[in-house]
Amino acid sequence: MKAHTYTTDLVWSGSTGAGYRAYDRAHDLAIGDSARLAVSADPAFRGDATLANPEQLLLGAASSCQLLSFLAVAALTHVDVVRYSDSATAVMPPDARPMRITEISLNPVISVRGADAATVQELVRQAHEQCYIGNTLNARVSVAATVEVIDG
Repeated sequence: MKAHTYTTDLVWSGSTGAGYRAYDRAHDLAIGDSARLAVSADPAFRGDATLANPEQLLLGAASSCQLLSFLAVAALTHVDVVRYSDSATAVMPPDARPMRITEISLNPVISVRGADAATVQELVRQAHEQCYIGNTLNARVSVAATVEVIDG
């Protein structure tokens, strides 16, 4: 099997000559040929609060991967998913050494037709095991899904 390769291009310009507190953290991140994002540091690290930061991008990647893994296993087992939302959180404690995100919590709310909640929870578990991003991270990734079964 051929290795999958992903590309991003990052551009920043400015000056760090005036020291740590003075330089602009904003930069542009191009994701392949498909998207360009304005990114900065977390405001706690002197970044621009109006721009996405790398920690949010990491959390978004984990949440998106869980969604895509879940949709795949659901489709393969003929479970009709009609809605999926996730309010995810990541925690980076100040005393963690080296500094890192130690915990990611995914909290999907999943609406399905024609399947019971136990089956959907099993598919959530399978998707979690198959999620490429979750398997890459050393942070603890937990998934606490709420399942809504819709009649008809």
